[in-house]
Amino acid sequence: MNENRCDVAVIGGGPVGAALAIALQGNDLNVVLLEARDSEINTTDPRALALSYGTRLLLQRLGAWNRIKNVSGIRTIEVTQKNSPGHTTMRADEMKVSEMGYVLPYTALHAALQEVLHNADIACLYGATVSDLGSTTENAVLTYQHQGRTHTLNASLAVVAEGGKLLEASHPPQVQDYGQSGVIAHVTSSQPASGKAYEHFTPQGPMALLPYLDGYELVLTASHDKAQEMLTWDDRTFLQNLQEHFGDRVGSFTSVGKRSCYPLRLKRAPDITFPHTVLIGNAAQTLHPVAGQGFNMGIRDAWELAQAILDSAPDNVGSAAMCAAYRNSRRIDRNAGIHFTDGLVRLFSNDLPLLGHVRSAALTLLDCLPPVKRFVAKRMMFGANG
Repeated sequence: MNENRCDVAVIGGGPVGAALAIALQGNDLNVVLLEARDSEINTTDPRALALSYGTRLLLQRLGAWNRIKNVSGIRTIEVTQKNSPGHTTMRADEMKVSEMGYVLPYTALHAALQEVLHNADIACLYGATVSDLGSTTENAVLTYQHQGRTHTLNASLAVVAEGGKLLEASHPPQVQDYGQSGVIAHVTSSQPASGKAYEHFTPQGPMALLPYLDGYELVLTASHDKAQEMLTWDDRTFLQNLQEHFGDRVGSFTSVGKRSCYPLRLKRAPDITFPHTVLIGNAAQTLHPVAGQGFNMGIRDAWELAQAILDSAPDNVGSAAMCAAYRNSRRIDRNAGIHFTDGLVRLFSNDLPLLGHVRSAALTLLDCLPPVKRFVAKRMMFGANG
């Protein structure tokens, strides 16, 4: 068993963990990133990501944005409710930005960040599986397997950037199962609207059409059983159902790519800091995809944690004071994002007649109040901290 030591150990080399490691480079900190995958580009995650304008700015600062290929911009977001006249439209020019957000494959962002990491002064261990995470009064203590051997790493601060299962036994997360799964696929239509995204609420759950290349990235929510059934449909049946579900605002749906499905739930750690340990990204909170907040919040977690680390004296990295400063800096944004997405799902995923009228009126009223609409759009783009 080998003994080693570092200032910051980042567990998880996905986009959030990579963003944190990159933000810390060049600051005389010994940073080690541990990733269970065997290769720096070894991922086939089929999801598309909806990045906010604020996330783009952070990725630019990290030197990753210009390395990303095949990005489509979102200049308009239309929010509607099925069988209801109520709607709200948000536009980038109203916010004085070129785009409100962007759509790209998870694999494209992952590859860009890995390219930056490859050229950074960060020690990256691929094929390193962390099996235990504890702490002493002085350090976090990680046990991991790498190249057939067991190693111990002492770190002033350990950051769990993916999953969070290492601490779930001792600190169980709060979990809300929405009874829904998300079906994702790439679809095309006869009348695509360039740069326009759609958030459409229905009794079975919200759906999103995100403009990407020649068509849209679809996220369609349904009960777990219904979603699994959708995977078995032929393309014609699936497209007919989608047409009935969404209407003809983008014309007729003409094709659908490979479909995937995953359960949707709210999962949050009761606390995001422990002795010499911080949780960020999906390890801290996993949100429903409605309004596209979860991943963007994770990138903000990484950026603000980096600032908290860099603002600390070297001897205070991982200290209770540093962890408390980070926890306090994220409290408003984290709580607001969780309550916003959870509230949307609960408010719109039902067919109660009275609530239907209230929702329709609320969407119309929001569209008629530009200052309020800008407030909502700004929070979607930059988080509750603005």
